[in-house]
Amino acid sequence: MEIFYSDEVFDGFLRLPAEETAHCMRVLRHRPGDEIDVIDGRGTLYHCVLQEEEGAARHGKSVGQTALARIVGSEASWGSHQYRLTLAVCPTKNPDRYEWMAEKVTEVGIDTLAPGIGERSERRGLKTDRLHRILLSATKQSLKGAIPELLEPQTVMEFITGLGEASADELRLIAYCSDEVKPRAFIMELLAKIKAPEATPQVTVLIGPEGDFSPAEVQAAMAAGFVPVSLGSSRLRTETAAITAAEAVYLSFPFE
Repeated sequence: MEIFYSDEVFDGFLRLPAEETAHCMRVLRHRPGDEIDVIDGRGTLYHCVLQEEEGAARHGKSVGQTALARIVGSEASWGSHQYRLTLAVCPTKNPDRYEWMAEKVTEVGIDTLAPGIGERSERRGLKTDRLHRILLSATKQSLKGAIPELLEPQTVMEFITGLGEASADELRLIAYCSDEVKPRAFIMELLAKIKAPEATPQVTVLIGPEGDFSPAEVQAAMAAGFVPVSLGSSRLRTETAAITAAEAVYLSFPFE
C-alpha cells in the first residue's frame, strides 16, 4: 500500500507538497485519474483521485511542482493505538543511533518523542529537521495516520517540571539502571495493572543517556510521580531501551 502525505486539505481536495508530488508522479509514475491514499499527519487517511500537477510558489519563489487530489473518502484514527505514549529519550553519543531509534519507535507506535538533555549527556543537540523527516517516513511505512509529535530538545529537569501533576489515567515510568533505587518494578507488571480503562491510558517513559540519569534527576522524577522500572536483566543501550519500552506498551494493549 502506497501512502502519501499532505498537510494542506481544503474544500474536498488536498495538495501534495513538492517532495511527495515528485515521488508520486515521477518515481511511481502515477497519472491524473489514479487513486491514491494520503495521510494528513493528524490521524486521518484520505482516499483520493489524483488531479493535475501544478507549479507552486511561496513568498514569490518557486518551490517545485505540486499535485492536486480530489478526496472521495476518509478514515479517521487510521492505524491508531489504544494508548498515548510519550517517550522522553536522551540523545545518544552517536546521532545515527538516535535517528534509528526514532524510526523504530514510530513504527511500533508512539505519540510524542521528547529529546531530553541529561546532566550526564555527552551529546546536547539534535538535527530536528532531519528527525521530522524520519518520523514522517516511518509513519507512512508502518501504515499510520498520525505523525508523532517531536518536541524541541530540553533538559531532563525542564521536561519533568513541565509535566505538572499526573492525572488519574497516567502512568509515569523512569528506566533507571543504578541499584541506588530499589525496588524497581518490572515494566510489564505495571502495564498489566491497567485493566479496561475508562479513558485512554497515558504512559510517559524516561530513558537516560549512556551515563544514566543523575541522582538529582531521579529524585526529581520520583517526586513528580515517576516509578523506577526495570526493562529486564540485560544492560541495554539507550536506543534499545527506548524501543523495548515502546514495544512493552504496544503489546500491553489490544489492537486490531
